[in-house]
Amino acid sequence: MTLAIVILAAGEGSRMQSKIQKILHEVGGKPMVQHLFDSAVSLTDIPPVLVIGNGGSGVKALFGSRAQYAVQAEQLGTGHATQMARPLLAGASDQVIVTYADMPLLQSATLQQLADMQAETQTAVTLLSVMGSPHSTFGRVVRDENGRVVEILEVAQAQRRSNAAELLAIPEHNAGVYCFAADWLWDNINKLPLRQARSGPEYYLTDMVELAVQQNQGVAATTTADADECLGAGTRAEMVVVEKTFRRRANNRWLAQGVTIVDPDSTYIDPDVTIGQDTIIWPNSYLQGQTAVGQDCVIGPNVIVRDTAVGNGCRIEQAVVEGAVLAPGTRVEPFTVMKREKL
Repeated sequence: MTLAIVILAAGEGSRMQSKIQKILHEVGGKPMVQHLFDSAVSLTDIPPVLVIGNGGSGVKALFGSRAQYAVQAEQLGTGHATQMARPLLAGASDQVIVTYADMPLLQSATLQQLADMQAETQTAVTLLSVMGSPHSTFGRVVRDENGRVVEILEVAQAQRRSNAAELLAIPEHNAGVYCFAADWLWDNINKLPLRQARSGPEYYLTDMVELAVQQNQGVAATTTADADECLGAGTRAEMVVVEKTFRRRANNRWLAQGVTIVDPDSTYIDPDVTIGQDTIIWPNSYLQGQTAVGQDCVIGPNVIVRDTAVGNGCRIEQAVVEGAVLAPGTRVEPFTVMKREKL
């Protein structure tokens, strides 16, 4: 089956209090949106569709011709944003995944799992869910007595119902990531009702679930085993949480691959960095960009290594090394600043 991916990237992120669009702020060494983009291109040959707003020049500058762009001129909700992608994708694929650009921890394997489940169940909608607390702001996944998904209920909607406490106590929450049967999506996306949100009238993408149920087309849900995948970063405080989670995940991966990290809480490793077996990384070390560290090295404490090839058995302590190629066994003396030199 052919898969297309839509990334909703039109939000301005006013809560960031920034001149820079929210999704262009970096997490884990890359703009938030790039993490989703990289996952998308790893899953399908169809260029991702980025739904941008009128101020989407920064996103276009980041990806250029590698992406397709749909412009949401009016901010009328997630359903309306998805409608903007229809002219680009109608008839182009069997499946369509729709996700948010501010979820940099979402893994490509999870998106693939979502697509696989939709293909297996042949449902109109397959959604990603996450287990959460009654205080979560995520919509609740409402199931009938047979366990079938019948509705996604936003918190504000739940609060207006007589059994609000019961509904808000539902532990299964909507993560906001969907895989649709493509033809069904594009045939029905314009049927969404207009709802009144706090910011004004909006079309909710979650209402596609109710449409599928009404048409007896079926809805399925798969729950992520890693709740961190569903963390979004809408404020700078939320970015701190996402960044820490991203770093913890990266460090744990290297610990499992034979790298010693003396203090993971003070070690920062970007996603494109590679590290060889039995290398030791001491506190306050920053491995950034396209850095490759060989085996049996000692890195740190107090170093920045950026876009550098470090040979086997090197030692770098209290130094800044950028754009260099270090021969095996090189020792970089403390307080050295080395930029774009070849040893």
